[in-house]
Amino acid sequence: MKAKKKGQRRSPAHGGRPLIIVESPAKARTIEKALGRSYRVSASLGHLRDLPRSQLGVDVSQDFEPKYITVRGRGEVARSLRAASGSAKKTLLAADPDREGEAISWHLAHLLDLDPASPCRIVFHEITREAIAEAVRHPRPVDMDLVDAQQARRVLDRLVGYELSPLLWRKVRKGLSAGRVQSVAVRLVCEREADIKAFRSEESWTIEASLTATPPPDKPVSPFPARLAGRLDATGQAEKVEVKARQEADDIVRDSLKATWTVLGVRRGTRRRNPPAPFITSTLQQEAANRLGFTVRRTMAIAQQLYEGVELGEAGPVGLITYMRTDATRVAESAREQVRAFVTEALSGEYLPETPPKHKVGRRAQQAHEAIRPTDPSRVPASIRPYATDEQFRLYRVIWERFLASEMARAVYATVSADFAAGEWRYRSSGSEIRFPGFLAAYDLGGESPDPDVSAAGEEAPLSLPELHRGQSVFPVELTPEQHFTVPPPRYNEATLVRAMEELGIGRPSTYAPTIETISSRGYVEKVEGRLAPTKLGDIVTGILLQHFPGVINVAFTAELEDQLDRVEDGTLPWRKVVRRFYEPFAAALKTAEEELGRVEVPLEESGLACEACGRPMVVKYGRFGRFLACSGYPECRQTRPYVIPTGATCPRCGGEVVEKRTKKGRRFYGCIRYPECDFSVWSRPSDRRCAECGSFLVVAGKSETQADGNGPLLRLRCAREGCGYEESAPPPPG
Repeated sequence: MKAKKKGQRRSPAHGGRPLIIVESPAKARTIEKALGRSYRVSASLGHLRDLPRSQLGVDVSQDFEPKYITVRGRGEVARSLRAASGSAKKTLLAADPDREGEAISWHLAHLLDLDPASPCRIVFHEITREAIAEAVRHPRPVDMDLVDAQQARRVLDRLVGYELSPLLWRKVRKGLSAGRVQSVAVRLVCEREADIKAFRSEESWTIEASLTATPPPDKPVSPFPARLAGRLDATGQAEKVEVKARQEADDIVRDSLKATWTVLGVRRGTRRRNPPAPFITSTLQQEAANRLGFTVRRTMAIAQQLYEGVELGEAGPVGLITYMRTDATRVAESAREQVRAFVTEALSGEYLPETPPKHKVGRRAQQAHEAIRPTDPSRVPASIRPYATDEQFRLYRVIWERFLASEMARAVYATVSADFAAGEWRYRSSGSEIRFPGFLAAYDLGGESPDPDVSAAGEEAPLSLPELHRGQSVFPVELTPEQHFTVPPPRYNEATLVRAMEELGIGRPSTYAPTIETISSRGYVEKVEGRLAPTKLGDIVTGILLQHFPGVINVAFTAELEDQLDRVEDGTLPWRKVVRRFYEPFAAALKTAEEELGRVEVPLEESGLACEACGRPMVVKYGRFGRFLACSGYPECRQTRPYVIPTGATCPRCGGEVVEKRTKKGRRFYGCIRYPECDFSVWSRPSDRRCAECGSFLVVAGKSETQADGNGPLLRLRCAREGCGYEESAPPPPG
């Protein structure tokens, strides 16, 4: 047998079972179960080749040639996959259906000595037997346009991170980092904070009326509300009026009470509300934050579990949703047929439109992907509850409800609006009620009332006007002036920052969660009452970048760069050209900043704690894994402590204080301050309420039903003590 020449691609072996390689063991188990024993499925555990961490890894002089190496610690995995591929009849690369997955497949082809131009790549957007079998029947070459788009992003991010970060180390503080997308995200948070500080509140007044058609002195029958809507001019036309002071409001109330009230007109009509689009990554993250209280990172982790497969008893691992990193609202025709059949059986055909709804498509959406949807619409949320975790069940229910709703008919409302004249003042009363629920019925099938963002709840008063006609007299029961003040724009929370990034074209579905995690762990932003605020460090670094690297954190420029990466993916723009266009002005700015930028001192943040070794104040510092406490006497005293945030809760085991902590990967948890002597910890945030059975503190387990007054969801609380099991619901704390 002739020896294979170095660099020659090997032909497929004709030995054992075909091999399919995916990223994760969970995904491998689900696929192996779907295909049976005819295929062997192995996991690469993510990237096996990447740029080296210890050096730049990009040869700028050689037209930005990247230098790839086997990732440290992955050598054994690579050897195992080589052996499995060598004995397999054929090898198919089944990484995720996006740029990153295509790049993983390309790197695997090089490591396994496969020809990437051969039909070795398979792609599926859901892990079901039908989808996988279809992909296996139609393998294709590795898509080098997708690979090049990923390479361009990787090289750009490496150049910014590895050349700009050392400048910040020298000029500001060691351990800092800058990133092409993360720095723009920090800028958004800083600019929002500046808007809040510059905001000046303005006073305004509204006048609420309670009216009745019953003339005095009879007892009012069926009073109904109205609100001041304007002033009537000499021709009877209404003009808008802004009431800015209490005296002005009191004058209007006095005049209105003296006046004769008549009905100017009554309008009845019908309003239709379109169903929402199925989820894309950003809208799923926003909905999970609003309805379930999940962080962006948590949402993506749970969605990954639902995609890769959940053990459903005897059925084994089942992929429950389609791929969760997508910006497209497209739905496969087969899925549409399935959901229409299910809705017809569960409700009736009248809940389906004659033609499927058309949903708005984002300008940058990759329509080759599908929206996030259940793989089987007939798998109702209740059917997975015995097998899934609480978080998996709740997120699946949100996805299932949204997908059903997106394919259903419009909701129909009966509307009524009446205008009244009280002297020179015009008042208006309006209301609506559901005549046909349409897509809103999907939320009844899912077992939970819809969120106000996807229903019409709370938009108007209920339809409660009596029969009225033009010229009829009505009578005021009460007029109440109400004072209001304009409020500043709110700080971003994780979900609204994602929405802003999406609208501005910054980043992509795969980058939202890691971007927010990075800017938090690096100490550029912090959470204040659940919302993101810039730290002093974040303000300083953003100011430096704005002065010396305006292109790096320019929102429009970053969005344009994303468009160029999309053109690389489309095959219409060479990736090295994109990198070159960015790097030449960046390198010039870097050289200028090195010469002009002096040392920038960041004030130390005092912790209020004393050093246990020498008694000097402990200060907050930032390291690789975020904040920690260090003695202000460094280097004479090198005492350090973990950075913790008090919660006010008491450890149910030892009575110590429960504090907020972070894992090395930045995930928040709550544990006893006496660790390691006491290892009590919980993932859920402590509340200020006590368990009615054992007296321990209750933790926030999410959101449950809406409050009776419609004023937002109740918090689901459970006892923190192991084995107690007590649960209750309570309104969220003020603010």
